Amino acid sequence: YADDLAAVIETLDLKNAVLVGFSTGGGEVARYIGRHGTARVAKAVLVSAVPPIMVKSDKNPNGVPKEVFDGIRAAQLANRSQLYKDIPSGPFYGFNRPGAKVSQGLIDNWWFQGMQGGHKNTYDSIKAFSETDFTEDLKKFDKPTLVIHGDDDQIVPIDISGRASAKLIKGAKLIVYPGAPHGLTDTHKERVNADLLAFIRQ
Repeated sequence: YADDLAAVIETLDLKNAVLVGFSTGGGEVARYIGRHGTARVAKAVLVSAVPPIMVKSDKNPNGVPKEVFDGIRAAQLANRSQLYKDIPSGPFYGFNRPGAKVSQGLIDNWWFQGMQGGHKNTYDSIKAFSETDFTEDLKKFDKPTLVIHGDDDQIVPIDISGRASAKLIKGAKLIVYPGAPHGLTDTHKERVNADLLAFIRQ
């Protein structure tokens, strides 16, 4: 992912870029900076992002058990289309919470986007977003960085991700959205847009 991003940035000869990464894309931004530096980067934003590392291990005892990701892989092999309906219908947008206002349009669009991905690509991405350790990449951030995360994120728990990343990135600003789910770029899009613009214009 990071090398693909580098190819785009270099081919377009981008300078002073603001890199915004959501979820797995936050890992892509982190690995890009870790591997390619910040010469072309002005600022970075991690939104509901997976760094530093999601999977539970001896080094990351509060992480998500590997069995959870094994279950996602098994569900994808068994019936990818159904999995891509179950995730947005439940934890992704917090639609499984009492009193949640469910949007069938968001669910359908999530499914639509997911099904356009290759089966192997999306399967392999589960390992990439859950097991990649971005700790050292985050330590190389040397540009203003904003971290946005919902404190009811059931996909990427805030304590092992947003809060941990903000501590590792020197000078990072953390904005916590109370009660917000993983997919806050849809459920809280007006606030996300306002926070992004304010950060970019600083």
